[in-house]
Amino acid sequence: MGRGNAVFIGQHNLDVIRCADWIVDLSPKGGDRGGELIAQGTPEEVAQVAGSRLFPVF
Repeated sequence: MGRGNAVFIGQHNLDVIRCADWIVDLSPKGGDRGGELIAQGTPEEVAQVAGSRLFPVF
């Protein structure tokens, strides 16, 4: 990872999410009703966004 590479992981395990460098939190719906960007940033930044699903657990 030190060579500027990136890895995308779709994850629901909070232990893995807490270790992430960057989180993208998308709306829970799929298809035409989904894909809305709720929050992005470090775990600490995303935890401060009231609309994020991670807000209540951090």
